[in-house]
Amino acid sequence: MGNQNLKNQEKSTGKDFVLGSLIGGTVGALAALLLAPKSGKELRGTINESSTEWKSRAGEWKDRAVDSSSQFSKNISEKSQEFGAKVKDSTKGLQGKVKGSKSSEDDEAEKAAQEVADAIEEAAQELEQQQNSTTSSNL
Repeated sequence: MGNQNLKNQEKSTGKDFVLGSLIGGTVGALAALLLAPKSGKELRGTINESSTEWKSRAGEWKDRAVDSSSQFSKNISEKSQEFGAKVKDSTKGLQGKVKGSKSSEDDEAEKAAQEVADAIEEAAQELEQQQNSTTSSNL
């Protein structure tokens, strides 16, 4: 049981720590602002400045996220087109090989069928000759 908990902790990434730090920092900053010995007017001004700063940071983070996602989307699109082209080329190559082997197999099968037909014809002729020779001997 203890080993499993240890493994789960090892799998945990630094995301939890960063998220906790951000939340803790925000709560701490808010508490410091609210508990600081300032007048109401000064406190509102400080809160207003802080909210403006946080808005600009959020805008920057949003822009970064949009840029990253559009770049990621572009990369995925390019890679999928390259992969599609490779699959298409491979498919065409395989189709050519299958057609080539199919025609050679068809030729071989046709040859074998012709040989069998010739053998049957020869056997029929021999049988006919034997029957003719037996009937002429019996007469």
